[in-house]
Amino acid sequence: MRRSDREIREAERIDAIISSCHCCRLGFCDGKDAYIVPLNFGFCSEGGKRAFYFHSAKEGRKIELIARNGHAGFELDTGYALKTGETACSHSARFQSVIGSGTVSFVEETAEKETALRLLMEHNTGRTGNLHPPCWMRSACSGWTWKRFHVRSICRIEEAFRGPVLVMNMPKGKIVLADTGNV
Repeated sequence: MRRSDREIREAERIDAIISSCHCCRLGFCDGKDAYIVPLNFGFCSEGGKRAFYFHSAKEGRKIELIARNGHAGFELDTGYALKTGETACSHSARFQSVIGSGTVSFVEETAEKETALRLLMEHNTGRTGNLHPPCWMRSACSGWTWKRFHVRSICRIEEAFRGPVLVMNMPKGKIVLADTGNV
C-alpha cells in the first residue's frame, strides 16, 4: 500500500470494518474484461485468516469464472462522507475500505454449507443462533451454490481521495477515477 499512514494492520479493526459493510464486491478477470459482482456475505476470521461465504444460483458468468481459475480481488467499503470545501478542487471524501485478493472455491460439504448460511444470516440480520428449522437449512443449502473466498492478502484504507479527477473514456461509457496523488 502506497500510503502506509492510512494502513491498518490490527486484525480487530479490520474485522470491525468488514462487519460494518453490507456488500462485498468480487472482481474477476475475464479475458480482456473485468467482471465485478456485488454480493451479500457471511464472514469468519480465525487465527489471522479470513474467509467470506457467498451464495448464488448454480450457473452463470460468476460460476464459470470461479470454475476457470478461482482467483479474484475483493472490495468492501462503508462510512462514506463528503468533506466539502470552498472550491470544487478542495472537496474530498472519507470512507473506510478493505481491499485484497484471494481464491474462491465451491463449498461441497453440507456442514460447511450450513455454517456458511448461519454466518451470512448473522452478518445480515445481526441475529445469532439457529435462525431456521433444520429442514429449511438443508433445502437452502442444497438449492444454492455456496462459495468460500480465502483471503490471501489484504490492505485497508481509512480515508481516500483528494486531488484532481482522472476521467477515462471507455468503449461503453466513461469511468471516473480519483487520483490520490495529492492527498
